[in-house]
Amino acid sequence: MIGKVYLVGAGPGDPDLITVKGLRLIRAADVVIYDRLIPHELLGEARPDAELIDGGKAPARQRLSQETINDLLIVKARQGAQVVRLKGGDPFVFGRGGEEALACFQAGIPFEVVPGVSSAFSVPAYAGIPVTHRGVTTTLTILAGHEDPAEPGSIDYAALARLGGTLVILMGVKHGAAILDRLGEAGLSADTPAAVIEWGATPDQRVAEGTLATIAARAAEMDIQPPAIIVVGEVVRLRGEGVRWFEELMHQAA
Repeated sequence: MIGKVYLVGAGPGDPDLITVKGLRLIRAADVVIYDRLIPHELLGEARPDAELIDGGKAPARQRLSQETINDLLIVKARQGAQVVRLKGGDPFVFGRGGEEALACFQAGIPFEVVPGVSSAFSVPAYAGIPVTHRGVTTTLTILAGHEDPAEPGSIDYAALARLGGTLVILMGVKHGAAILDRLGEAGLSADTPAAVIEWGATPDQRVAEGTLATIAARAAEMDIQPPAIIVVGEVVRLRGEGVRWFEELMHQAA
């Protein structure tokens, strides 16, 4: 009997942000193939006899290739297993969940997608930054920052600068400074507020604050490392105007 694959979003870091359906599936799974950035407390919810497979996905040192993961999903399901592919954030927001869904479809493997809480908006929220705010912005752009902006065919930074609003850059630590420079060259004001959030929605969260012109230097000074998210836009000001709730909570707990 053929099994089934569930592409489950684990959320951004706080294990309590897993969906009810996602948690139920983890508890019932025969196999859990998980990424590095999931809340690892969730693995403790799996059955004692479940097979746990580390898919890695660390920057520049992936434990398993995407092709190997796709093959594993298919092989395990063909063996009759109920397979949970546990991914950080949401599977379809720069999570390569679409590739895994297509691999299952092409192999005739039944699958479901279980959306997760995306780090694109939840990590800024934990840093006290609402990505939209009435009277400030109604525009939100999410950018994958892992590509070098100097490469041909890169993002249209002039269009981003004209659009304004809130810009959230995921996977942007390596090329973040170059991306911010390109936005400035394209006309975005150097005084635009900006923040970089490291290990968001976890007790290890740190936030660098500045402007488009200063945030890269500030993040380097703090030695911000992946995983980190860059937020650019006027909404960053709200962090200093009373919305900074998570750090206050951590301070009280300490």
